[in-house]
Amino acid sequence: MSIPDLTGVHPAWLPPGVFRAIGARRVLVLGDGPLTGTVRAEAEQACARHGGALEQDGTGSPDLVLALSAAAGQTPAARELLAGQGGSAVGEEGYLLARRDGVTVVLADDSAGLLYGLFHVVRLGEEAFTGERPAERHRPAARRRMLDHWDNIDVHPVMGQVERGYSGGSIFWRDGGPRGDLARVRAYARLLAATGVNAVTVNNVNVHATESRLLTDRLGDVAAIADEVRPYGIRVHLSVSFASPIRLGGLPTADPLDERVREWWARTTEQVYAAIPDFGGYVVKADSEGQPGPFAYGRSHADGANTLADALAPFGGVVHWRAFVYNHRQDWRDRSTDRARAAYDHFAPLDGRFRDNAILQVKHGPMDFQTREPVSPVIAAMPSTRLAVELQVTQEYTGQQRHVCYLAPMWKEVLGFGPWGADGRTVADVATGASGDGGGLVAVSNVGDDFYWTGHPLAQANLYAFGRLAWDPRLEPAALLDEWIDLTFAPAAGGDPGPLRRTLHALMDGSWRTYERYTAPLGVGFMVRPGHHYGPDVDGYEYTPWGTYHFADRDGAGVDRTRASGTGFTGQYPRPWSEVYESLGTCPDELLLFFHHVPYGHVLRDGATVIQHIYDTHFAGVEEVAESRRLWERADPGDPALHARVKELLDEQLRCAEEWRDQVNAYFFRRSGVPDARGRRIP
Repeated sequence: MSIPDLTGVHPAWLPPGVFRAIGARRVLVLGDGPLTGTVRAEAEQACARHGGALEQDGTGSPDLVLALSAAAGQTPAARELLAGQGGSAVGEEGYLLARRDGVTVVLADDSAGLLYGLFHVVRLGEEAFTGERPAERHRPAARRRMLDHWDNIDVHPVMGQVERGYSGGSIFWRDGGPRGDLARVRAYARLLAATGVNAVTVNNVNVHATESRLLTDRLGDVAAIADEVRPYGIRVHLSVSFASPIRLGGLPTADPLDERVREWWARTTEQVYAAIPDFGGYVVKADSEGQPGPFAYGRSHADGANTLADALAPFGGVVHWRAFVYNHRQDWRDRSTDRARAAYDHFAPLDGRFRDNAILQVKHGPMDFQTREPVSPVIAAMPSTRLAVELQVTQEYTGQQRHVCYLAPMWKEVLGFGPWGADGRTVADVATGASGDGGGLVAVSNVGDDFYWTGHPLAQANLYAFGRLAWDPRLEPAALLDEWIDLTFAPAAGGDPGPLRRTLHALMDGSWRTYERYTAPLGVGFMVRPGHHYGPDVDGYEYTPWGTYHFADRDGAGVDRTRASGTGFTGQYPRPWSEVYESLGTCPDELLLFFHHVPYGHVLRDGATVIQHIYDTHFAGVEEVAESRRLWERADPGDPALHARVKELLDEQLRCAEEWRDQVNAYFFRRSGVPDARGRRIP
């Protein structure tokens, strides 16, 4: 087992210095298995670099013991820890962490848990070896914590190598084939394991012709990736086309109830597992944005998902079936058509009809990863179906990794939302399930072959925070930012990133709301340039078949989604939210224009009118970006090149924020005819 030690690539949150606390000590690793081998190799490399020693048996006096429970009897510290817990199991992927009598112990039932425990000690640093630490149990909230890569093998003429990728090319594919050197893939797996992610999908959900062949004659390319990520406990998943039996199998149909189709999927899946025994499963986008699906045969999405689930079931695999299904050939003049309704209308009637190993993958909002959306009502509507909640780490609608936009506060709001009220279950509860057996959390990755992995160096924090929240949705965004800062910058700052931490919190804590202020007011979305989605275009999608999003006219703005006079979307929510969103008096201001069409003079709770709110927030957002730029100029991250990259990107963010401010304010000034009450210049 070799530990990736790449040159020419930023180490992100695993620079060699973060292993100093472990590597300067005597370390004992007990147990067998491939992931235990990874733990041993990590400890050995750390000790070789920092002067410690990797002990070979339990006869010495180690400072750190990392042991499987089956081997705990080989050393007193591990044996006593297990006995103190009544000999009970920690559980799958979990671990115990304790410190007593000068020995820090990590104890796990399986080697995945041991690996996660090792990275917990890395996060703690010297704190892991200070004082006493009562036994702590740590287990992931959800069994599956997955990143989807929207990577193409062939460079797509419109979307490029990575669809919605803002960090260079794919780390998996290049020029129609696999990248020759996969060392970076292993380094990526190591970064993900340090956050708790345990699954990746290696190709785009929009499965094009070349990518569809990964299922059959190009399966070896997938197996090669699986070999690289396996040592870090990560399973590979594959996006597949619903039409694969036609495209690849030569069948005249892809009807999921046709026995020939079912046999083809069963036979093909058996071949996949012969090549990749720990293969995770399939991801499917069907009947959406031109992708083929079961509607062509008069079948339901449950019929389609279950056919693939049945093929995967003998091997323990799952199918992630995406609920992103809507009509993208709408008539914008028809105000009864509402894209927000689509997922619920298609899937809620199917609750209880999906196999146990079919996971319905639901975007966190009803639209498409907008800066501000309500939580999707589908999450509350299907109690008898395993649901995975899908987030977007890649910043498609939040600045495309050219703007600072720390997304963990948004995700925390989503995960903590109670669809049935404040005292009921939360979105996180639905995703994780009663005992970790829910569909889990999935996100679209923001990684590419850029030196900094994520294009913008500060966008690494989003990837880190997703993995940690997928492991434990109760974690706080500010604390996760501290973790990321300490791991990423502390070694370069001589162990004290305090001044930089204060600067980064000032830049990042409120950056999502700053982005919202200078872009999308009060829940309006899609005011972006069509196609690439970067920069403002207030009417860019307003009169297109993709949907209608603000209905701004001379009298007011917003989409009426009420039951009383609009599309009825509010009725898809359970109480109390169906009533809260229905009423102008109770609808949250930040979602006002998502649910209601109101006059520009409508007064918000802070006393401002809608039109004045638009003006004020867009001016304020630009000022906040300018202040962030000033703060960063005085910052010292210990890396001149990183400082220069962030400064360059903040310059672009300020330019773009000013463009957003001027276009949005000018648009609504011309629509409303109402001047800014503060007399500021509106172009």
